[in-house]
Amino acid sequence: MSGENGLDNMSTDPESGPANGNGALSGIILDEESVLTLTEISHACSVQTGYIIELVDEGLLMPEMPTEENEPQHWRFSGEQMRRARTAMRLQSDLGVNLAGVALALQLLDEIENLRAQVKSMGGE
Repeated sequence: MSGENGLDNMSTDPESGPANGNGALSGIILDEESVLTLTEISHACSVQTGYIIELVDEGLLMPEMPTEENEPQHWRFSGEQMRRARTAMRLQSDLGVNLAGVALALQLLDEIENLRAQVKSMGGE
């Protein structure tokens, strides 16, 4: 069952995280072309919209802006941006990393991903 914007929430409990107290897993499935509004990405990451705005202001998330207006209500986020927001949230909440540390970690993770893609394209594993 596909929801609006290709967003599917596999959990029956919107307050549950990736794993609820019963050991059951929950998650969100996005197709490649899905875009999320500020409210949708905030809900998907279980954070306030202010946190997402802070990540954008710090340059950690790059929303698509279909209009020239840079108002948060016009921002659209890809599934990749949602993954980055969730990683940032986990680094801060689980490991106590500050925002500058989150920025560095995300940059290093991006570099690792790029290097892995280069190695794979050269026939490595």
